[in-house]
Amino acid sequence: MKRTDLFLSAAAFVTTVCFSEGGFAADGTPKQTELGSGSQDLPRVFLLDVKYLQAARRRIRDGDKSLAPALAGLDRDAQRALNAGPFSVVHKQATPPSGDKHDYMSQAPYFWPNPDTTNGLPYIRRDGERNPEINRFPDHRVMDEMVEAVETLALSYYLDGNNAYASKAAELLRAWFLDPATRMNPHLQYAQAIPGINTGRGIGLIETRGLTRVVDAIGLLTGSKALTEADQRGLQEWFDKFLRWMRESQNGRDEAAAKNNHGTYYDVQAASFALFVDRQDLAREVLQMAKQKRIAVQIEPDGRQPLELARTKAWSYSIGNLQGLMLLARLGENVGVDLWQFETADGRSIRRAFDYLAPFAAGEEKWPYRQLGGFSPRALAPVVRRLAGKFPNDRYRALLLKFQEEDPASRTHLLRPGVAEKGQATE
Repeated sequence: MKRTDLFLSAAAFVTTVCFSEGGFAADGTPKQTELGSGSQDLPRVFLLDVKYLQAARRRIRDGDKSLAPALAGLDRDAQRALNAGPFSVVHKQATPPSGDKHDYMSQAPYFWPNPDTTNGLPYIRRDGERNPEINRFPDHRVMDEMVEAVETLALSYYLDGNNAYASKAAELLRAWFLDPATRMNPHLQYAQAIPGINTGRGIGLIETRGLTRVVDAIGLLTGSKALTEADQRGLQEWFDKFLRWMRESQNGRDEAAAKNNHGTYYDVQAASFALFVDRQDLAREVLQMAKQKRIAVQIEPDGRQPLELARTKAWSYSIGNLQGLMLLARLGENVGVDLWQFETADGRSIRRAFDYLAPFAAGEEKWPYRQLGGFSPRALAPVVRRLAGKFPNDRYRALLLKFQEEDPASRTHLLRPGVAEKGQATE
């Protein structure tokens, strides 16, 4: 998969999904935490929507021809994924400062050699301009490829029941997380290093946001004989250790304190991983704090996100952070924290942030901030789909119709509601 933008790449699959209205049973207990292991019908997922997954699988098994192109497209991707990998951090040529190739490492993408020094050190920042030197450190790319393959295989297995896909997904999971010869150590001490300045930094945590997709993929594989109970325990142990590193290390604490998109995606990971390792208390705490720590701080009363607008890709970063806040809102449904409806006394909210961006996507206003690489109205489409399902109104429905997925082979048809003839979301 080609990576095109910081946000609109590694999280692409998750951000195409529309989410359900409620995550609770009549007695107030979280539905997602009741799914349990061993239930194929109710996969233990936290970002994907069980309701639409079940509906899609039922329609496929009932012979619904309208989903045939999307299923065929997913199957083609899964067939390619059967030949993917093996993926591992140990295959890189470079060696981390620790001397252990099991440690993940990467270089900061927006830092370049210093033209004022003979050795180019220390590197200097050129925001939004990716230094091709980062390709010498492939762990980020390889991890994204692993995430994409595992997710594709797991989804195809859940919808179509092909055990070969489950077996391959389990194989890739073992190689990345469990096999002593190839597994990644559960930390990011050497992520996004800046030559001449440091050997890693908290900002590197943005690179593992795709692992939230792995968590849901594991849920889709539950019930398959390919993923054993020992595998499940091992995966939970890995994520438990990684979560502990996130919360206790200096790099992790630095990222948790970030006030922009980095802080948002730190919380997305912390809450997702906490749910996966059965720490509902911690997930609830993270998500409850996001009301004041993220929404109230990052969004202005008029909906602007100042720290994202200051970037050289202001449109992409504004959308990317809003996507992250929506992922937090979805995760909140698992533990009774309502971020969808949260609003400060002066009007700061997820919906207000969307309303600020919508006129630019609709062509009613011209984007006034910098956007290297060009302005794309369609980049807002995943956000439109999600908000139109949560807050039905004519304006959102019109945008939803404008940006509805036209490619019948897109897997988004398997994961979100369609659009009726009059622009009504079919929820």
